[in-house]
Amino acid sequence: MTRTRVIAALVMAPVAIAAILLLPTPWMAAVAAVVLLAALWEWLKLAGVDDSLPRTVLLLLNLLLMVLLVWGSRAETGFSPVLFQLVSLAGVAGWVGALFWLWRPAISAEHRPWTRAFKLGAGTLAVVPAWCALSLVHSDNFATLGGGDPALPHRWLLAALALVWAADSGAYFAGRRFGRRKLAPTISPNKTVEGAIGGIIAGMIVALAFGALAGAGWAQMPALALVALVSVLASIVGDLTESLLKRQAGAKDSGALIPGHGGVLDRVDGVLAALPVFAIGKDIFGF
Repeated sequence: MTRTRVIAALVMAPVAIAAILLLPTPWMAAVAAVVLLAALWEWLKLAGVDDSLPRTVLLLLNLLLMVLLVWGSRAETGFSPVLFQLVSLAGVAGWVGALFWLWRPAISAEHRPWTRAFKLGAGTLAVVPAWCALSLVHSDNFATLGGGDPALPHRWLLAALALVWAADSGAYFAGRRFGRRKLAPTISPNKTVEGAIGGIIAGMIVALAFGALAGAGWAQMPALALVALVSVLASIVGDLTESLLKRQAGAKDSGALIPGHGGVLDRVDGVLAALPVFAIGKDIFGF
């Protein structure tokens, strides 16, 4: 499984990096929408929407919401990031709320209409803000507004995603080598405290390295380190939330699309939570 996992990652990583660095923001946003809506498709199934027709309708409604956000962000200057910032901030608030969900998972354990509605709403609150945050970090407009170099916005998105990838890999290998104490045994028995620490260290190191490549100076490194730390912690919350969804649905993986990795949601669960945190942190500190 580890060999398959590594091979799949080696195939996916160059494609993702090329898309981030080479595509203009509108095209990058379109590609991201496809990936994140695929993850939402799997989320909806885990939430109990088994039939394809209602899942398709719900997916199209989320796509419509994305289109309306783009339409509402048109301005005389070309693009106003305010709506995207507000939705990203709502996403951060949603992941803070997810901490209570993880603390009291029984609130969604029973298969009732209101618990299904809760999980469906949580899916939208996870996916749409992550898409808004990704578009913001990749956008030239946002780089200028945040005080950064408008020539390097794409590298900042690479930094944001790389820190999550590094944290995920660091947690996986540190957990296998040093894992002793369970992090959340009733939600995800395989995750350990040692793995989480390894993920935090790996994520912060990669964030600082990629931040330097994106143009961050020495004076901005403490702020970047803080944002990276909170982003990695958020990614852990996202990972645990998806694990809770799978446990309550009785599923091992969200899907089987990616060899060795499961479904799309299995690969982007941490990204969903980390991106809004990173985007808002970047805006606040202006790096």
